Amino acid sequence: MADASSQTVSEVDVVVLGGGISGVSMAYHLKTKCPDKTFAVLEGRGEIGGTWSLFQYPGIRSDSDMHTFGFGWKPWNKTSVISPGADIMAYLKEAVVEHELDQYIHMGKHVATAAFDSTTNKWTLTTRDGMQYVCRWLHMATGYYRYDEGYTPEWDGVEQFKGEIVHPQKWTDDIAYQGKKVVIIGSGATAVTLVPSLVEGGAEHVTMLQRSPGYYFSLPGKGKPSSPAARLCRRSSQAVLRHPHRS
Repeated sequence: MADASSQTVSEVDVVVLGGGISGVSMAYHLKTKCPDKTFAVLEGRGEIGGTWSLFQYPGIRSDSDMHTFGFGWKPWNKTSVISPGADIMAYLKEAVVEHELDQYIHMGKHVATAAFDSTTNKWTLTTRDGMQYVCRWLHMATGYYRYDEGYTPEWDGVEQFKGEIVHPQKWTDDIAYQGKKVVIIGSGATAVTLVPSLVEGGAEHVTMLQRSPGYYFSLPGKGKPSSPAARLCRRSSQAVLRHPHRS
């Protein structure tokens, strides 16, 4: 990846914040569609991938089919429709290498401040390590949640709980749940992934605690882009986009 540690100030046309799936895609489009523009992708962590690099909880996988979730400029060629996080990470790294995007990605550049100067129409970004990036266009590809601290609600009496409380965002390999009773709070994509994975991993009993019921149906885990499973996933996604309040 690019090394900008030898200079203090770097000026480019565009700065992209975030080296996850959106940041990688933006880098590709800037390189191919705007070859006369200079740009830099700033990634606060030490690896590209965003969510797919950060999340390590059991069973981490996509929550939509990869044939539509993947890049239009790099079709997903595996047979898995809903794919594990490791495969998605490999896909992202492969895309970066194939299109030589690594030269634009600056690792370990956590932006601390961003200031816009209306007299010059430029942004000045300052990173925690003292680097400054100046640009005319700032593109946010940072996702929609805090990577350093996931949301954890406050519960009265939580200090009385004698067990371990784990946020999936902070999951580590040394968390031992085998032979234990586990309660998963929530029923979203993360919970749906965790429940069967924890059961298969040896938990004594797993309970999903949810506020509102969810409804699921099973589909084959593998299939070509033209397979019935893949077509059904695409139609379901399109229906949600057309009628979001009916989902």
